[in-house]
Amino acid sequence: MYPKLKNSTFYPGWVDNFFASPMWPNEELNVGISVPAVNVNEDENQFNIEVAAPGMEKKDFKLDLNHNVLTISSEKMEKKESDNKKFTRREFSYTSFNRSFTLPNSVQEDGIKASYKDGILNISIPKKEEAKEKGPKHIEIG
Repeated sequence: MYPKLKNSTFYPGWVDNFFASPMWPNEELNVGISVPAVNVNEDENQFNIEVAAPGMEKKDFKLDLNHNVLTISSEKMEKKESDNKKFTRREFSYTSFNRSFTLPNSVQEDGIKASYKDGILNISIPKKEEAKEKGPKHIEIG
């Protein structure tokens, strides 16, 4: 359930397990290290990427395109403020991820659009005109 420290040459196994698990039983640490699931589909005009990221806001995302590599990343830290600071223990909530996709040369980079609604980040990547399937062409015989 909890990851062990990798390549731990300095610590015996029980030390790895001690540091990898919570200090109190029946509690789990809220550390966001998971990568959101994606759906990628295409039609004749564009590629579409859907990223499942519930609980986020559009300001939490960063999209970068560099040398045909589209990188989707997010970093969010929630510090729960309280007027009544009488708590014994409170965990910070931190979530981050980074996903990269190599785009084909057939995409129109300046037409990429993104929107976020109902926990899904939608990215549409249009294809260049010459990359679109035009179907069969009838050639007249003269």
